[in-house]
Amino acid sequence: MTETAKPPARKPPRPVSREWMFRAAAYYLERYASTTANLRRVLERKVMRRCRERGEDPSVHADLITQTVDSFVELRLLDDRQFAEGRLATLRRRGASKRQTAMKLSEKGVDRDTIAAVMEADTTDEPAAARALAKRRRLGPHRLRDRAERRDRDVAALMRAGFSFRDAAAAIDGTGEAEDAQD
Repeated sequence: MTETAKPPARKPPRPVSREWMFRAAAYYLERYASTTANLRRVLERKVMRRCRERGEDPSVHADLITQTVDSFVELRLLDDRQFAEGRLATLRRRGASKRQTAMKLSEKGVDRDTIAAVMEADTTDEPAAARALAKRRRLGPHRLRDRAERRDRDVAALMRAGFSFRDAAAAIDGTGEAEDAQD
Protein backbone atom coordinates (compact mmCIF):
# COMPACT_ATOMS: atom_id res chain seq x y z
CA MET A 1 0.00 0.00 0.00
CA THR A 2 3.00 2.27 -0.19
CA GLU A 3 2.27 3.12 -3.81
CA THR A 4 -0.57 5.46 -4.48
CA ALA A 5 -2.82 3.90 -7.03
CA LYS A 6 -4.45 6.27 -9.46
CA PRO A 7 -8.12 5.78 -10.01
CA PRO A 8 -8.91 4.41 -13.44
CA ALA A 9 -9.45 7.02 -16.11
CA ARG A 10 -13.07 7.86 -16.75
CA LYS A 11 -14.53 6.59 -19.96
CA PRO A 12 -15.55 9.36 -22.31
CA PRO A 13 -19.31 9.77 -22.58
CA ARG A 14 -21.19 8.45 -25.55
CA PRO A 15 -21.45 10.73 -28.56
CA VAL A 16 -24.27 13.23 -28.88
CA SER A 17 -27.21 11.65 -30.67
CA ARG A 18 -30.78 12.58 -31.50
CA GLU A 19 -32.11 10.09 -28.93
CA TRP A 20 -29.81 11.33 -26.18
CA MET A 21 -30.78 14.95 -26.84
CA PHE A 22 -34.51 14.12 -26.86
CA ARG A 23 -34.19 12.23 -23.56
CA ALA A 24 -32.18 15.06 -22.00
CA ALA A 25 -34.78 17.63 -23.03
CA ALA A 26 -37.68 15.43 -21.87
CA TYR A 27 -36.01 14.84 -18.51
CA TYR A 28 -35.46 18.59 -18.07
CA LEU A 29 -39.08 19.38 -18.97
CA GLU A 30 -40.33 16.74 -16.52
CA ARG A 31 -38.73 18.69 -13.72
CA TYR A 32 -39.04 22.32 -14.82
CA ALA A 33 -41.38 24.52 -16.82
CA SER A 34 -39.41 26.22 -19.55
CA THR A 35 -39.46 28.46 -22.58
CA THR A 36 -38.03 27.59 -25.97
CA ALA A 37 -35.06 29.92 -25.44
CA ASN A 38 -34.34 28.50 -21.99
CA LEU A 39 -34.52 24.88 -23.20
CA ARG A 40 -32.19 25.79 -26.06
CA ARG A 41 -29.67 27.24 -23.57
CA VAL A 42 -29.91 24.14 -21.37
CA LEU A 43 -29.32 21.81 -24.31
CA GLU A 44 -26.42 23.93 -25.56
CA ARG A 45 -24.76 23.66 -22.14
CA LYS A 46 -25.29 19.89 -22.05
CA VAL A 47 -23.88 19.46 -25.55
CA MET A 48 -20.94 21.74 -24.76
CA ARG A 49 -20.10 19.73 -21.64
CA ARG A 50 -20.34 16.41 -23.44
CA CYS A 51 -18.34 17.59 -26.46
CA ARG A 52 -15.63 19.06 -24.23
CA GLU A 53 -15.18 15.68 -22.53
CA ARG A 54 -15.06 13.94 -25.92
CA GLY A 55 -12.81 16.56 -27.53
CA GLU A 56 -15.39 17.47 -30.21
CA ASP A 57 -16.72 20.71 -31.63
CA PRO A 58 -20.13 21.56 -30.08
CA SER A 59 -21.19 23.81 -32.97
CA VAL A 60 -21.72 20.69 -35.11
CA HIS A 61 -24.83 19.89 -33.07
CA ALA A 62 -26.60 23.27 -33.42
CA ASP A 63 -29.10 21.92 -35.96
CA LEU A 64 -29.87 18.95 -33.73
CA ILE A 65 -30.63 21.29 -30.84
CA THR A 66 -32.97 23.32 -33.03
CA GLN A 67 -34.74 20.18 -34.25
CA THR A 68 -35.18 18.90 -30.71
CA VAL A 69 -36.63 22.18 -29.44
CA ASP A 70 -38.93 22.38 -32.48
CA SER A 71 -40.17 18.86 -31.87
CA PHE A 72 -41.13 19.72 -28.28
CA VAL A 73 -42.97 22.83 -29.52
CA GLU A 74 -44.76 20.68 -32.09
CA LEU A 75 -45.73 18.17 -29.40
CA ARG A 76 -47.09 21.13 -27.36
CA LEU A 77 -44.87 20.31 -24.42
CA LEU A 78 -43.19 23.68 -24.77
CA ASP A 79 -45.29 26.86 -24.99
CA ASP A 80 -43.85 30.29 -24.22
CA ARG A 81 -47.23 31.95 -23.72
CA GLN A 82 -48.45 29.29 -21.30
CA PHE A 83 -45.15 29.51 -19.40
CA ALA A 84 -45.45 33.30 -19.20
CA GLU A 85 -49.03 33.16 -17.92
CA GLY A 86 -48.17 30.64 -15.22
CA ARG A 87 -45.01 32.41 -14.14
CA LEU A 88 -46.80 35.76 -14.09
CA ALA A 89 -49.52 34.40 -11.80
CA THR A 90 -46.94 32.91 -9.45
CA LEU A 91 -44.78 36.03 -9.28
CA ARG A 92 -47.71 38.39 -8.79
CA ARG A 93 -49.19 36.20 -6.06
CA ARG A 94 -45.82 36.33 -4.26
CA GLY A 95 -45.78 40.12 -4.51
CA ALA A 96 -43.61 40.90 -7.52
CA SER A 97 -44.15 44.24 -9.22
CA LYS A 98 -45.05 44.50 -12.89
CA ARG A 99 -41.54 45.72 -13.71
CA GLN A 100 -39.87 42.89 -11.86
CA THR A 101 -42.21 40.33 -13.40
CA ALA A 102 -41.52 41.59 -16.92
CA MET A 103 -37.78 41.46 -16.25
CA LYS A 104 -37.91 37.88 -14.94
CA LEU A 105 -39.96 36.71 -17.92
CA SER A 106 -37.48 38.37 -20.25
CA GLU A 107 -34.58 36.63 -18.49
CA LYS A 108 -36.25 33.27 -19.18
CA GLY A 109 -36.41 34.05 -22.89
CA VAL A 110 -40.02 35.14 -23.36
CA ASP A 111 -40.23 37.64 -26.24
CA ARG A 112 -41.45 41.21 -25.69
CA ASP A 113 -44.75 40.79 -27.54
CA THR A 114 -45.74 37.81 -25.41
CA ILE A 115 -44.73 39.65 -22.24
CA ALA A 116 -46.80 42.68 -23.24
CA ALA A 117 -49.85 40.54 -24.06
CA VAL A 118 -49.65 38.58 -20.81
CA MET A 119 -49.04 41.68 -18.69
CA GLU A 120 -52.02 43.40 -20.30
CA ALA A 121 -54.27 40.51 -19.28
CA ASP A 122 -53.01 40.62 -15.66
CA THR A 123 -55.74 41.61 -13.23
CA THR A 124 -53.58 41.94 -10.10
CA ASP A 125 -53.24 45.53 -8.97
CA GLU A 126 -49.95 46.97 -7.79
CA PRO A 127 -51.09 47.92 -4.26
CA ALA A 128 -52.24 44.34 -3.61
CA ALA A 129 -48.92 42.97 -4.87
CA ALA A 130 -47.03 45.47 -2.67
CA ARG A 131 -49.06 44.37 0.35
CA ALA A 132 -48.37 40.71 -0.46
CA LEU A 133 -44.62 41.36 -0.63
CA ALA A 134 -44.69 43.33 2.62
CA LYS A 135 -46.51 40.47 4.31
CA ARG A 136 -44.17 37.82 2.88
CA ARG A 137 -41.04 39.74 3.92
CA ARG A 138 -42.57 40.89 7.23
CA LEU A 139 -42.27 44.58 6.45
CA GLY A 140 -44.36 47.47 7.73
CA PRO A 141 -47.51 46.32 9.54
CA HIS A 142 -46.24 42.75 9.61
CA ARG A 143 -43.02 43.68 11.45
CA LEU A 144 -42.98 42.52 15.05
CA ARG A 145 -41.02 45.46 16.49
CA ASP A 146 -39.28 48.72 15.55
CA ARG A 147 -41.92 49.48 12.92
CA ALA A 148 -41.60 53.28 13.14
CA GLU A 149 -37.81 53.20 13.14
CA ARG A 150 -37.66 50.99 10.06
CA ARG A 151 -40.38 52.65 7.97
CA ASP A 152 -38.02 54.31 5.50
CA ARG A 153 -36.03 51.11 5.04
CA ASP A 154 -39.20 49.12 4.42
CA VAL A 155 -40.48 51.62 1.86
CA ALA A 156 -37.08 51.57 0.15
CA ALA A 157 -37.14 47.76 0.03
CA LEU A 158 -40.49 47.79 -1.76
CA MET A 159 -39.30 50.50 -4.14
CA ARG A 160 -36.22 48.41 -5.01
CA ALA A 161 -38.63 45.59 -5.79
CA GLY A 162 -40.14 47.81 -8.49
CA PHE A 163 -43.10 49.45 -6.79
CA SER A 164 -43.86 53.18 -6.94
CA PHE A 165 -43.38 55.29 -3.82
CA ARG A 166 -47.15 55.67 -3.40
CA ASP A 167 -47.79 51.89 -3.49
CA ALA A 168 -44.80 51.14 -1.27
CA ALA A 169 -45.73 53.75 1.32
CA ALA A 170 -49.37 52.62 1.35
CA ALA A 171 -48.35 49.00 1.95
CA ILE A 172 -45.91 49.93 4.73
CA ASP A 173 -48.16 52.50 6.44
CA GLY A 174 -51.25 50.24 6.32
CA THR A 175 -52.57 48.42 9.34
CA GLY A 176 -52.29 44.94 7.87
CA GLU A 177 -55.72 43.99 9.24
CA ALA A 178 -57.78 45.16 6.24
CA GLU A 179 -55.41 43.41 3.84
CA ASP A 180 -55.71 40.15 5.76
CA ALA A 181 -59.50 40.28 5.51
CA GLN A 182 -59.26 40.71 1.73
CA ASP A 183 -56.83 37.76 1.31
